[in-house]
Amino acid sequence: MTAAVLRDVTLRDGLQLTGKALPVERKVAIVRRLLGLGVPELEIGSMARPDLVPPMANTMELIAALNPEELQRCWVWVATPRHVERAAAAGVRNFQYCLSVSDAHNKANIGRTTEDSVAAMPDAVRLAAAVGGSIQLCLATSFTCPFDGPVDPERVIAIANDPRTAGAGDIVIADTLGQAHPAQVAELISAVRTRTPQRRIVFHGHDTWGMGVANTLAAIQAGATMVDGSLGGLGGCPFAPGASGNTSTEDILFATRPDWFTPSILAALVDESAELLAELGEPNRSRTAEGARSKADAFEWVSQPSAGEYSVNYLP
Repeated sequence: MTAAVLRDVTLRDGLQLTGKALPVERKVAIVRRLLGLGVPELEIGSMARPDLVPPMANTMELIAALNPEELQRCWVWVATPRHVERAAAAGVRNFQYCLSVSDAHNKANIGRTTEDSVAAMPDAVRLAAAVGGSIQLCLATSFTCPFDGPVDPERVIAIANDPRTAGAGDIVIADTLGQAHPAQVAELISAVRTRTPQRRIVFHGHDTWGMGVANTLAAIQAGATMVDGSLGGLGGCPFAPGASGNTSTEDILFATRPDWFTPSILAALVDESAELLAELGEPNRSRTAEGARSKADAFEWVSQPSAGEYSVNYLP
């Protein structure tokens, strides 16, 4: 299986549904901790309206607190050219331009039709290029829509092949509701790889139906070279009823075993995740984190909690 880069999305998709906002200082500490542990890339925030997604309200302050080297490894969610313009002025160079394949979800999430979002993308691409930035085409609801049900894969292919999206260096295929299954994921990723322009393919999965890791592995085998996860499986979309947390970062790393990932790195991630989730009052959905706290001491990946670690409830 080809290795894939992990992008941790805890600070954007992970925080969207939490009832408690994190202060900027805490977010900065998480960014630096994850980058320091070797996590290759992060998604750190969103330009969405703060009244609609309150946990993202201090994204601009977070961007201002990071240095250019750190920002080179960080992505910010955008949905309009104006978002790109504002984020670029603050120092962002990696933009995830998101739209939904289904009109109903795009209207709920962004307030416009899918066609309107596609039509605006060339301006977003131009603004990103003007600062030497990278832009991704992120396709939410690539498999199912909470309002309209199953999504025709040909709609995904058509958007990916639309000349107005040609400026994207990457394409993100998102299982927003976590309702896809591995064969379905493999088929769509393969179709994107063989029938659309050559781009890095990113898979963004949720674990609502317990298929997060299986779908991620299927995506990698089919050609995805970047995959998204969040600490402890935190996350969900506020405009997608029925969506639960992202696929766990810990679970993805344990399954894929990149060269930089070691038992001591896992132990540090589990500690960081437990502390964060306790702060937020959220359950830990990671099975790897649960396993790392087991009594199977002969297994090198098992570790004990660090001194002062917060208690946290693990989901069965």
